[in-house]
Amino acid sequence: MTSAPVNEHERRRAILGQLPRMYRADGSPIRVLLVDDERALTNLVRMALQYEGWEIDVAHNAAEAVDKYRANAPDVLVLDIMLPDMDGLGVLAQIRADDTYTPTLFLTARDSVTDRVTGLTAGGDDYMTKPFSLEELVARLRGLLRRSAYMTPADDESLVVGDLVLDGASREVTRAGVPVALTSTEFELLRLLMRNPRKALTRKEILHRVWNYDFGGRSSIVDLYVSYLRKKVDAGRDPMIHTVRGVGYMLRPPG
Repeated sequence: MTSAPVNEHERRRAILGQLPRMYRADGSPIRVLLVDDERALTNLVRMALQYEGWEIDVAHNAAEAVDKYRANAPDVLVLDIMLPDMDGLGVLAQIRADDTYTPTLFLTARDSVTDRVTGLTAGGDDYMTKPFSLEELVARLRGLLRRSAYMTPADDESLVVGDLVLDGASREVTRAGVPVALTSTEFELLRLLMRNPRKALTRKEILHRVWNYDFGGRSSIVDLYVSYLRKKVDAGRDPMIHTVRGVGYMLRPPG
């Protein structure tokens, strides 16, 4: 596993160390299920997440992962795509078949757009490619927990742009009356766009306001999530999500 240069590593750790601890709604520690067959990696990740005060359960294959998930109901799932007995996509499919939702971050050794989109299509909320920095993994998981329906307090915000409706309390989205199923990250991205109709938002601004993390200045994750959000919101309809060349993205009603 690679790490950032010493000064950058220390800077990121200092920032994370200054952030308040995160807890479950009842005040108990966040529960994480970490699924990967590389034991050296799971040991390192376990130590990093325990530093946050979280409870970590580890599984090294798909069968063990499903059993531990059903037994312990974790708050967030870190799931390797390549497992010895079944890929991580199949594991998530089994879990989601139980009509339960847990924010999920996929780990993959394959850095291709196809693999990333496949993970998101399967219901993943985020992804990281190996090797990765432990500080970034912690930051990503903190962001997932903030964005998830489980950790986000319900509010009564209701947004309407054209025939697109977002209900903040139920976290439901419809377009022309048809439900649009979104992950927690997609929901927060769409909410940001709908709060700013007809306004061009830069990729940097979207990173800061949705992910609360700059990813080292890399903005490709924004492009990926916007492309997938378009497939759900605009598919077969007049497009509402538009690229503003040289700037970022804008949502505006058709016409």
